Amino acid sequence: MVTDVNRDEFFRTVTLKVCSSLDIGVAVKRASDYLQDHFPLDEVYLDILDSQLGAIRRIVHFAKSDGERAEEIVPLPEGVWEWARTLTGPQIIDARTASGPAGAIVSLVKMGGKSDLALPLRVEGELVGMLVLRAYGEGKYEQSHAELLSMVAEPFALALANALSYREVLRYRDILLDDNQFLNRELLSRAGDEVIGGNSGLRNVMEMVRQVAPLSNTVLLLGETGTGKEVIANAIHFASPRKDGPFIKVNCGAIPESLIDSELFGHEKGAFTGAVTEKRGRFERAAGGTIFLDEIGELPSQAQVRLLRVLQNREVERVGGDKPIPVDIRVIAATHRNLETMVSENQFREDLWFRLNVFPIIVPPLRQRKEDVPALTRHFVALKSRELGIATPPAIAPGALERLVNYSWPGNVRELENLVERELIRHQGGQLKFDSMGPITGRGKVETVMGESTGGPLDLDEAMSLHIAKVLEMTKGKVHGPGGAAELLGINPNTLRARMNKLGVNYGRKKG
Repeated sequence: MVTDVNRDEFFRTVTLKVCSSLDIGVAVKRASDYLQDHFPLDEVYLDILDSQLGAIRRIVHFAKSDGERAEEIVPLPEGVWEWARTLTGPQIIDARTASGPAGAIVSLVKMGGKSDLALPLRVEGELVGMLVLRAYGEGKYEQSHAELLSMVAEPFALALANALSYREVLRYRDILLDDNQFLNRELLSRAGDEVIGGNSGLRNVMEMVRQVAPLSNTVLLLGETGTGKEVIANAIHFASPRKDGPFIKVNCGAIPESLIDSELFGHEKGAFTGAVTEKRGRFERAAGGTIFLDEIGELPSQAQVRLLRVLQNREVERVGGDKPIPVDIRVIAATHRNLETMVSENQFREDLWFRLNVFPIIVPPLRQRKEDVPALTRHFVALKSRELGIATPPAIAPGALERLVNYSWPGNVRELENLVERELIRHQGGQLKFDSMGPITGRGKVETVMGESTGGPLDLDEAMSLHIAKVLEMTKGKVHGPGGAAELLGINPNTLRARMNKLGVNYGRKKG
């Protein structure tokens, strides 16, 4: 029985302690240290009723001695759930006498041989949680204990509500910080990039971009690898009403199949081993903007089904979730593969193909728009000079642009970009001649410039690299052994390899 308690002082002290910190665990610990002077007390619990889980979720637990850790989530049968939601005053729960819903609670929380004093915590009539005092032994709590504890129901309820709200604020803060980091890392933010060739080789493509950009329909970009499909997707986004929203890029072929669903559509907490928190997928992150699905032909069949639902209903469902989440997005897909052939070979869903192929744009390869090569070369020289810290971009030698225009460019614009960067790295002064482009590219037919007008004499290294490349072409990449390049050149194979490494000449036997 509670005697000789100054109730005003009790209320004031408990209120001060429980409201002393936004960390609800710290606040309850401070209050429990004081409560044990007035109650039989071995453990303190602070629980909330989680309507999504249909269970008690334990958010604070203190014990005077190290014992068995209480379960953090206790599922409730429907009848017990309804009973718990209707409680208005403190409840004494004793393992000996409890029956009905209270008896079910005794069994669920395994409180045999113990006594509980449970105090419902309500704010403006809404149940926000439950404070539970536990004492070891039976019959430890009396009505006087219940009456005294009921005095501090409101301070505990307000402290719990504030703490839960604070946790929610922190969660949204973390989401915003996560978004900021993600956008800095993942978003394409080069809104000012011009499309080189937009008035020449890509004139028809840019006309289609101007037609489709103001709308919200799905766009499919087709073309070889390295033709600049991402740049076209960028142009569509930044010419659209969604230009102030996010532009999320996804390379479907670069994400492991086991992670693709989680990356694209997100997952709920506990959806699989390692899912310790909920995660929003790329589609949710793209809300209000555009998502660019590069290499869509690499998408696994299971993800194709989910993507079809997104395109049909504009909603996603997280892995492990059962509630559709609406998303306001535009989808731009791209591929270098023949999706129609993949459909006939059952490698790509036909219904998804029809959804994607509403407005296809074919981006031509560089060899079909060679008039763009000079402008692209000048653009990459200026761009790569800035990236490499070269204060004054070097000039391009007379005749070099003609040589670049006449090259077949199997790697398209990306190959040209890489060639310019390598030329700048190797640059020792003077003009950029691109004399060694054949051996450096290592792709397609080797370009031989011996006997061509180069705009100036070759230095010894350049001439040597071109000659070695020609011999390697004759031997199909064979360096040593009978008929190899070393034998034809009359040099030791190891010496030849060392010289090739120094000159930057690629080698390796070509398979027939």
